[in-house]
Amino acid sequence: MTAQKSAPVASESHDVIVIGAGVVGCAMARRFALEGAKVLVLEKSGDILDGASKGNSAILHTGFDEVKNSIEHQCVTSGYQEFMDIHGKLSLPVLKTGALVIAWTSEQAELLDGLKDKSIANGVTNVRRLTSKQIFEREPNLSDAHFGAIYIPTEYVIDPWTTPYSYLLQAIEHGAKLSRNTEVLAGEFDGDYWRLETTVGPIRAKTVINCAGLYGDRIDAALIHKTDFEIRPRKGQFLVYDKAASKLVTSIILPVPTKTTKGVVVCRTVFGNLLVGPTADEQESRDDTSVDTETLNFLRKKGESILPDLANYTVTATYAGIRPATRNQDYCIMPYPDESYISVGGIRSTGLSGALGIAKYVFKHYAEMGNRHKPVKNHSWPSPIQISENSVRDWAKPGNGGIICHCELVTKREVEQALSGPLAASSLSALKRRTRVTMGRCQGFYCTGNLSKITTGHFDEPIDVQDDAK
Repeated sequence: MTAQKSAPVASESHDVIVIGAGVVGCAMARRFALEGAKVLVLEKSGDILDGASKGNSAILHTGFDEVKNSIEHQCVTSGYQEFMDIHGKLSLPVLKTGALVIAWTSEQAELLDGLKDKSIANGVTNVRRLTSKQIFEREPNLSDAHFGAIYIPTEYVIDPWTTPYSYLLQAIEHGAKLSRNTEVLAGEFDGDYWRLETTVGPIRAKTVINCAGLYGDRIDAALIHKTDFEIRPRKGQFLVYDKAASKLVTSIILPVPTKTTKGVVVCRTVFGNLLVGPTADEQESRDDTSVDTETLNFLRKKGESILPDLANYTVTATYAGIRPATRNQDYCIMPYPDESYISVGGIRSTGLSGALGIAKYVFKHYAEMGNRHKPVKNHSWPSPIQISENSVRDWAKPGNGGIICHCELVTKREVEQALSGPLAASSLSALKRRTRVTMGRCQGFYCTGNLSKITTGHFDEPIDVQDDAK
């Protein structure tokens, strides 16, 4: 397969245009392609996952704490189940950690029984209360300043980037197309077809599905001249500790959630690191993913209050993500049958878990609007580059061209594979998400020069070897 670099043909018509190639847009493209629709995904950035989806905690949530029968609860529950059904076929890693919801105050402890009852009502029935002895048997490095916990054994950690990448790759193998660097500017529906005006010219489709994430409300306003939600960007900053720190904990350590946030989490990653975060700070900017010293220091102290031995380990990296929060306490998924349009907004921190369920939920509305296709019978199951610590990595296989990034054990063959195909990386940030190159302890200090040579002619902007790969 070759990279798709040409713009869509204006005269070509599509059944469905999906606006946005975040995790939800990728899952949407997969569902509709497998259902037999002719799909085109439009992404305004140079790579997929370049918005809200590039920064999250990578937890596969069960939906144990969601509002029962809410749209979010339905989608997270459905998405979790479908992921567990297909992850093996797509060679996607799952770190079966389980989660401890820890009460750090007596007031939080009073909420644990209610949270357990809520979990059972939501269908997550294997939840149980733990005594202090049971907590320390499971997590001996945990601070003793807690007031109790509940244990959810089926909360897991997954790969936040390879997962949606595989969704979209499977969609492409079943006929979907992706147009990158394609921003939607305006549009008009004539009763039969949409005509979208974009930065690469006009594009036609019968139905538009808005998965624009942080810009979802603005796309609604531009296309259907109304919106049922307003995005209120919520920044979450994270610390990534060196791989050696991951031995300190086995479970996902969750706080008692609030209406605003699931709180600061401590967990291992599938890449062998230990993660602390996120914060939850509302801001005006939809693009500012900078981190600040004060917040990072807060996270460090927070992490050490949960795992005191973290004080002895080094922070390898920091990052921030922005969640497309709204004033609503639920997803904002709204079909507009008269306009042949479906808006998928307000997909907050559970988007990775709920993506497959969201796609099913939206397809149901699409079918109820009278749309019919012939589903694909024999699915192909593409296998991505294996970048998790628990996978069989390419560095252990012959003919890999040698290791380029020694911190993350990324081979030349993996880099070259990521630079080809229909989802070829066209920037260093995209290559990082495909391979984890430059994301280790040295943060690209040793491998950036070599990468600059290998990627010549592939990136929209060449690697600046003076930039330390940041």
